[in-house]
This record gives sequence, C-alpha cells and structure tokens, in this order.
Amino acid sequence: MIPQSFIDDLLARADIVSVIDRYVPLKKTGINYSACCPFHQEKTPSFSVSPAKQFYHCFGCGANGNALGFVMEYQGLGFVDAVKQLAADYGMTVPDVRSDQAVQVQATISPLIAVLEQASQFYRTRLKTASVAIDYLKQRGLTGEIAARFGLGFAPDDWQGLGHAFPDYETRQDLSQAGLVIDNDQGRRYDRFRDRVMFPIHNLKGQIIGFGGRVIGKGEPKYLNSPETPVFEKGRELYGLYQARQAIRQAGKVMIVEGYMDVVALAQYGVNYAVATLGTSTTSDHLQKLFKHSEHLVFCFDGDNAGRKAAWRALENALPLLTDALTLEFLFLPEGEDPDTLVRQIGHEAFEAKVSHEALPLSRFMLQEVAARVDLQKGRPEDKARFWHEIKPLLNQIAAPTLRNVMWTEARNFAGLMKPKQDKVFERKSGDWKRRNEPPPMPRQEPKGLEDRLLAYLLLRPVFAASKANDLARLRQGMLENAGLQRVLEFLQSSPRLKELDTKSVLQGMPALAEGWRQWLGQSWISALEPASEEAETEFTDICLQLEKQGQIRMGGSQLQDIERKVNASGFASLTEEERASYKQLILEKHKR
Repeated sequence: MIPQSFIDDLLARADIVSVIDRYVPLKKTGINYSACCPFHQEKTPSFSVSPAKQFYHCFGCGANGNALGFVMEYQGLGFVDAVKQLAADYGMTVPDVRSDQAVQVQATISPLIAVLEQASQFYRTRLKTASVAIDYLKQRGLTGEIAARFGLGFAPDDWQGLGHAFPDYETRQDLSQAGLVIDNDQGRRYDRFRDRVMFPIHNLKGQIIGFGGRVIGKGEPKYLNSPETPVFEKGRELYGLYQARQAIRQAGKVMIVEGYMDVVALAQYGVNYAVATLGTSTTSDHLQKLFKHSEHLVFCFDGDNAGRKAAWRALENALPLLTDALTLEFLFLPEGEDPDTLVRQIGHEAFEAKVSHEALPLSRFMLQEVAARVDLQKGRPEDKARFWHEIKPLLNQIAAPTLRNVMWTEARNFAGLMKPKQDKVFERKSGDWKRRNEPPPMPRQEPKGLEDRLLAYLLLRPVFAASKANDLARLRQGMLENAGLQRVLEFLQSSPRLKELDTKSVLQGMPALAEGWRQWLGQSWISALEPASEEAETEFTDICLQLEKQGQIRMGGSQLQDIERKVNASGFASLTEEERASYKQLILEKHKR
C-alpha cells in the first residue's frame, strides 16, 4: 500500500553506491565500482555497481537490481520492510497508507511481539542464577558468549513463574494468545514452559515470535515448542536463520539440522550457517525461504531410519521447486550421533571435511534410496520394473528441466535398463581377426590411468624397475587395481638379472600372457611412450610417486571405513583415544585431498 511516487522519490535519493558500500566495500574500476559478490563465493570480483544507471549486476551468479532490491536480497527482508529501512537511512517517513485489514492485523501482532520479548528477558535473567541450567549448557560445550548471541534463557520449575514478570498474570489475554500460558478447563492458568532451557525463535526482523524449550534431565517431551499463534507458524519458520544470515552468505550454503541444540553447538564450533526446523519436516515454505538466502542447501540428519525419513520428505518437497541453479545435498551422520555430539567429538575442520566430501547430491540420494526398496543386485526384470515404477513419478516432479533430463538417463543406467555398449575385443584365429565378447587375459585395451602407463613402461623399459625397486615394492602393498601390473611387478622383483631384462625376455618369462601383451604394446599410445631416455625415466618416477600416494589414500579410506563401522555399531564412546585421533586425522586428510 506504499505509493509508487514515494518509492520513486526514495530511489532518487538513495545513491546505490553509498547504499551497497555500507554492506560490501566497493572499489572504483573505471566509471563503475566493483567487489566480490556478496550473494555467492568468488575470489575474483564480478559484482559491478553502476552509479549512472543506479543498478548492480553480478556477472558470476546473475544477481541484479536497484538499491531497494539489494537491501531486500542482502538483508532477507520483504518489500515493505526494505522500504522502511532504506527510508529511515535517508530520514524519510513512509506514508502510513494501509487497509483496514492491515491495521487490524498490526494491532493484533504488536502486543504479542512485546509480550514475547518481555518473557524472553525474564528467561534470560533467570538463566544467570540457574546453576542446573548453566551446568547443562557447559556440559554441552557452550560458552556464555554463544548463549547470549542466541538469547538463551531458563524457565524455572514453577507453575506460575511468569507471574514474576507480569504482575497482571491472571488476567492478561495476550499471555495466552502468545502461547506462553495454558488455561485449563477449571479456569486455572499455568506456564507452558517449566524447568526448561529456553531457545527464543526470531523472525527475519529479529523479533521474538515463539520459543522452544529443552527439558533438563529426564522428562517428556524432550523439546516443547510454542503453539501456533498469530505471529508463529511452525511450518514456515526456521530456528537460527536470523543469526545465520551473514554466515550463510559467506559460506555460500545453508545447513538444515533437526534440533535447536544442533544449531547452537555448531555455531559454538564455528559452523555458523546452520538452521533447524521446529519439530516438523522440511516444508515447501521452509525451502522457498531458504532459497532466498542460498542456492546450496545441505541437509544434515542422523543416519538412523528417522533421519533418512526426514531427508526423504525434504527431497519430495524440494522436487517441484528445483531449478538448475540449485544444489541440494544430504549428509547422514553415524547412527547414534547428531551434529551437536559429532562436532564436539571431531572439531570444526573435520566436521567441515565431512560436509564437503561425504554429502550426497540429491540425485544420488534419490537413486540409492529407491534402489534400497528393491534388490537390483539380482538383475531380475521384475526388480528393475519395480525400481522404474517407484522412481518415475519422482522424476516427473523435478521442475529443473536440465536436471530432469539428466536424471532420466541416470536412473536408466543405474537400474541397468540401458544396455552398455560392448568394447570390441579381437583375437587372432586362422589368419583373420574375429570378434568375441569375453574379455581377454590381458590389460585393458586403452590407457585408463597411471597403472596402465606404468605397466607399459615396465614392459618397454624393465631396467627402470632396478632403480626404483623400493618404490615398486611399496606399490605392491598399495592396493593396485590392475592385476596385470601386479603380476609383472612380482616377476620383475623375483628376477635375479633385473638389470639385464628387456621386453623380449619379460614376455618370454610370462608365456601365458605374452601374446596378449604383444598386441597391447602395438597400440599407438604406447608407441608414444618412446621419448628420450631421460624424459621417460622422469615420467616413470613421477608415475610411481603418484600411484604410491593413491595407494596411501585408498588405505586411509579403508581405515576410515573400519572406524566408522565401529562407530555405527557401538558409538563414539567405544573408540580408544588413538582411534579418535586417527578418525579426526583421516577426515582432515581426506578433506585436504
């Protein structure tokens, strides 16, 4: 209901360079100004601001608009709130032109916001003297600073504790309307939250609209939320979003977890971009709100059945909202662990490493989850048909056109519904080349990686093995994938006359494979491995080093899997101190790679 004339006047007064420079330092580049884009991660500035056009544009992510649009996008505000904020910055008063309905709604909301803020102040004050609550928070690894940042408080074990904050406790209707008290059938009033650590829930304006209470010790329910009120709707709000806005922009992603304590504990350890749903599954409203803040969502849930069900509901609600610019990932933690306990166990760096390397993209999670409902390993047509019956409706819901097309192909390949092309394999028979389908007892027909190149060098220049005997011995212990390479290494290292061997003598020493390798060595790519001797030996050395590193990575991955299997079976408490240190180190090494 704001007049367009006022908006035009506001934009005329609000210089876009000065507006944006308050949030993002700008540097003059020619006639325009530039900076690294605040809406996505980048190292080279692609965000440009034109004072002549009063317009900003990012050549990286495509974000663009005027000064008002920037305030809305950067602050996560609605249109009216952004107008009010920008107008206040320039000393302008927004005309109060509202409908009767808007006036009525505001008259209902304002008192509830005020009473919730007053209750929050009471809870914060009581926390300062509640030793049982303070001890609980310290045991969870929280500091006073992080408790203050999230406004944590304590509701005393008192049926009418809020009476100390509201002298007219018995008669105030707004206490009931705000969900702070309950009026029973006998006309008696009592506090909804008692003997609980209190987590105030903020809207994007920073106003308190509700609470979550966590019981200390035993008791049910473990978490208790405010009921639906005129200012609070669980299916639309997210805990921690107000505090996480800046960190989400800096990280370029937002993490969705299940509990209040997960959000606060992650923030305590430097993972500041997490939010939580309020005891509900992730709804379409949640997703649409999050997409305004980031195009990269990571759902971090427990690895148990409940966690996977919550992730699946989030996936189903996301499919109709997807665009090709969005990225959704799913990270499942070891069974019995949650983000709160895990980040305290392994620390910030290792936790970030798990997020970066172990989160499944939506496409992979969808395929794996549907495949888990059938047994595709048997290759039966009935199982493939059932898989396709289950996944086809999901594919049709994907709104992103490119992703939908790619996923159709991926799903067919995953289920084995698309027959792969057979490689042409030939054998010499009666002077003619004859095709056959079974694979030969020889290396692959084309260079697939470092192991093929090393094998070719060992056959062409077996003398190289003499100078790298120790390196090659370590390679044999590094889980080589090429069986032919493994056999040649064994032959060379058992030979007493290694320095005198040439290609002919190696082939004579391995007659069962000689004919296949003669054909293989005749290929053009192997002929290209005949540079000057010094260059060939340099590449040979480099290949050995790279393969040794890959072997270490595979062995480290195997160790990590062994530890995680133990965690899944018995929890972190079952790990020795040495195993805990190894677990953290292996995750960090995986991240660095």
